[in-house]
Amino acid sequence: MYGILTEKRRVMHGAALMIGAAATAVTLFFAPAPAFAQVTAYKQAVAEGAAQDEDIAAFYRGSDYAPVWTEATDSHRARRAALMEAISSANLHGLPVARYDPQGLMEKLRNAQTARDRGLAEVEMTRVFLQYARDLQTGILIPSRIDANIVREVPYRDRQAYLADFLKSDPAPFLRNLRPRTMEYNALMREKLRMEKLMTTGGWGQIVPVASLKPGAQGSAVVALRDRLVAMGYLKRSNAITYDNAMSAAVRSFQKDHGLNEDGVAGAGTMTEINKSVETRLQSVIVAMERERWLNKERGERHVLVNIPAFTAAIIDNGHVTFETRSVIGANESGRLTPEFSDTMEYIVVNPTWTVPRSIVTKEYLPSMQRNPGAVGHIDLIDSRGRVVPRGAVNFNRYNARTFPFGMRQKPGNSNALGLVKFIFPNKYNIYLHDTPSKSLFERDVRAFSHGCVRLADPFDFAYTLLSAQTSDPVGFFKAQLNTGRETFVHLDVELPVHLIYRTAFTTPRGHTQYRADIYGRDAKIWDALSKAGVALGAVQG
Repeated sequence: MYGILTEKRRVMHGAALMIGAAATAVTLFFAPAPAFAQVTAYKQAVAEGAAQDEDIAAFYRGSDYAPVWTEATDSHRARRAALMEAISSANLHGLPVARYDPQGLMEKLRNAQTARDRGLAEVEMTRVFLQYARDLQTGILIPSRIDANIVREVPYRDRQAYLADFLKSDPAPFLRNLRPRTMEYNALMREKLRMEKLMTTGGWGQIVPVASLKPGAQGSAVVALRDRLVAMGYLKRSNAITYDNAMSAAVRSFQKDHGLNEDGVAGAGTMTEINKSVETRLQSVIVAMERERWLNKERGERHVLVNIPAFTAAIIDNGHVTFETRSVIGANESGRLTPEFSDTMEYIVVNPTWTVPRSIVTKEYLPSMQRNPGAVGHIDLIDSRGRVVPRGAVNFNRYNARTFPFGMRQKPGNSNALGLVKFIFPNKYNIYLHDTPSKSLFERDVRAFSHGCVRLADPFDFAYTLLSAQTSDPVGFFKAQLNTGRETFVHLDVELPVHLIYRTAFTTPRGHTQYRADIYGRDAKIWDALSKAGVALGAVQG
């Protein structure tokens, strides 16, 4: 870690800049030259150094090349010290220190012996500052380059505004406050530190060397399970060698924190999660921190939060979960994965019709109707004017996916694929939340079965909670619309943000961290990209 930078001036063949780093101090001399020549050389160097970055170039042109970092004043000294401190400890945020090269930056300052050198160092300090500021505030990766289904719009800030605001601020607090100011981000930072400390002590110990265990079992594998649960904090220390009631309760607690069926049995799925290493969990935490930076904006006092790999949908009011339900997400198949994005919910449709997406009509239903014209007979065939077309009037084998001229639509009712209610936040991906007649799917641990939309286990209660903001009798109001049997649009008086996120590591209000499987493999891609950018797992002493 770098210490506070110190400086003094000497009258000795020109002005000299003294910079202290760690326990050493380096005196930098500027060769004697007329003041005008020095200023000109400095400005030319800044212009040259900034030429490849229009934002930096425009900033310095706008200030007549006034220096930000390299003068021997208290304000410049404080800025340099704050930046060096920040980039040297970037790993606390899961950012790669080498990306900012604090050693190289110090060398550049140490070797700045002429006005030209000082100008080039000035620009390099600004470049590093802007890089760090954007990385910490909105992430080091561009989501859409990692996976085509991460279509989140990252709230990038104006780079020149970073500089303007920095110059008006106390530098150290300014840099600290760039990170997401959410409880979730702070909790993830604490979990990262905890995991790093665990790495220094061997993690959670020996893995359990069997595929599954049931209550009543005995032997060395049970001992390994016991010790691992103790190390994870789910079980008090004991000498038990039998899979007893205490161990079953500990397994149930573990299952709850990992989105598994809470039966107290260490089956294959549970055992896979129990045997995951500290390093694997730490990767999930670091990825979650990056993802949190991508969503570093106001999310709305009231908003809907769908966590795709957790298979949940929640309504959040002022930071507190006021309603949560299980969900079914898109199947892990091409064209069916649920994307990640944010939008705004505008209305609810009670007794919805289902206009079948073109992709489903042509890829799934047309081949079925070519084999049997009566296939999927519960869904109407419609022409371009919305009229129902008799199946017997169509030779389905005349058409292919490109030429098929008909659409398909299912009437409202209990068997409708959308169930009895859907929640609309208009978007180009045609994704929404809705009911489903397939209730049995909600009992499964892994619930990836839809064509991309999010199905809700408790859609009526979800609707009641939403409508409670605009009517004193949300249940009565909703049921009145439902009982008509007609498709009814209910607009929300206050539209609310919807965020479809993907978190395999997330925290609870009690401060516990929960983990989920990387159902679509997106976090693995992100970790790979972070690793290539220089992020590494590190152990912390103490």
